[in-house]
Amino acid sequence: MLVYVEVLGGSYPTDSITNITPSIIAKTHLQLHNQPSHPLNNLRSMIESHYPDFTHLSSFSPLVTPFKNFDELSFPQDHPGRSPTIYSQGGNQVALTADVYRRDEIDGSHYPVFHQMEGACIFDATPTGMKEVEEDNHRLSQDLARSNILIEDPSHDPRYSELVALNLKLSLNTLMLRLFSGAAGASSQNPLRVRWIEAYFPFTSPSFEVEVFFGGKWLEILGSGVVRQATLDTANVSDKIGWAFGLGLERIAMILYSIPDIRLFWSTDPRFLSQFKDGAITTFKPYSKYPSCFKDVSFWTPQHKSLHENDFCDLVRDVAGDLVEDVKKIDDFVHPKTNRQSLCFRIIYRSMDRSLSNEEVNEIQSQVVSGLENRFGVEIR
Repeated sequence: MLVYVEVLGGSYPTDSITNITPSIIAKTHLQLHNQPSHPLNNLRSMIESHYPDFTHLSSFSPLVTPFKNFDELSFPQDHPGRSPTIYSQGGNQVALTADVYRRDEIDGSHYPVFHQMEGACIFDATPTGMKEVEEDNHRLSQDLARSNILIEDPSHDPRYSELVALNLKLSLNTLMLRLFSGAAGASSQNPLRVRWIEAYFPFTSPSFEVEVFFGGKWLEILGSGVVRQATLDTANVSDKIGWAFGLGLERIAMILYSIPDIRLFWSTDPRFLSQFKDGAITTFKPYSKYPSCFKDVSFWTPQHKSLHENDFCDLVRDVAGDLVEDVKKIDDFVHPKTNRQSLCFRIIYRSMDRSLSNEEVNEIQSQVVSGLENRFGVEIR
C-alpha cells in the first residue's frame, strides 16, 4: 500500500528513502528570502543590486527531480550529495535564490532549512565574446584599484589566468567589497582582506573558495569556479563558457547583522523583525536571554539496527520545534557482554521569545521519549 506525503498542496508517493519530516513540510511555503525587511531578503537584494544586469529569480518551488538536483549539475553517481540525507532559465546572466533542505544537527548555526544564492555569467565562446570579457575585466580592475581591498590569490597556474576565471575573481572581489567593507571598517590603511583558495566542486573547474578576514579571523564566504563543459552541454549551451558562484544567505547574514542563533531567522517576534530595514545593515540587539533547561535521555538501540544522530535530531525538531537550542550526544557505550549499544543525548531547551516552565519542558521531553520508543524501537534506560 502506497503512503503519500502532502507538500504545498500536492500529494506525492513515498519510498524507502523518503525522509521529509512534518517540521520541514511546515516551512516549505515561507520563503524568508522574499519577506520584506527580513535580513535574508535584505541581503539577497543587496547582492542582486550588485549585479543589476542579471536576471533575478527567487520564487522557486522546493520540489525538484534528481535530474535537476544532481545530473544537470554534473554530480558523479557516487557523490555524497546523492545519499538519502539552471542555466536554461534567465539567459546568460542569472542570480537565483531559493530555500535548501538538508538533515542537520541542532545548534546555533545549523538548521534543516537554509537559503542559497547562486550566480552565473555565461559568455559566447568566440573572439567577440572574449573581447567582452577583456573589457569587463579592465573595468572591474580599475574599480578595485581605487578601493580599500587587499586580495590574496597566490595561484600562478596558467589555467587560472584565463579571461573567464579572472572575470569571476574580479566580479566576486567587488561583491565582497560591497558586502563587507562597511562592516569591517575598511580604509586605505586597513583594507578589506580577501583570499582565494583552490577547491573542488563537481560542476566547476577550476574551482575556488573565497574567504574574508573579518572579526580577527578568516571566514569562508562562498564557493565558485568556471562552469564545466559537461554542465553547459546538459543545459544545451555547449557553445558558451562562463562562471558561477554559490553562497548561503544565513551564514553571511549572521556575520553582518551579528545574529547569534540561526533559529532567529524564523522568528515572527516584532522585537526581532522591527530591527531590520530594506537596504540597510544594522547590528542585531538581543531583546532578551531567557534561561535554558536541559534534559538527558539514555536508551539502548535495537539489536542490529543503528540510530543516526540526525534521526534523533529530526524527532526532536518534530516534537519541540524551535524550542530546542542544542542537542549533544554525551555518551556512546557498547556493553561488553551483550554487545548492545547505549546512547545518551542532552537536549537544551530555550525559547528565543519567552520563559519555559519546567512543566512545559517535562511534557515536551516526555513526547520525545515516547517518539523514540514508537519510531525507533529503543529501550529507555
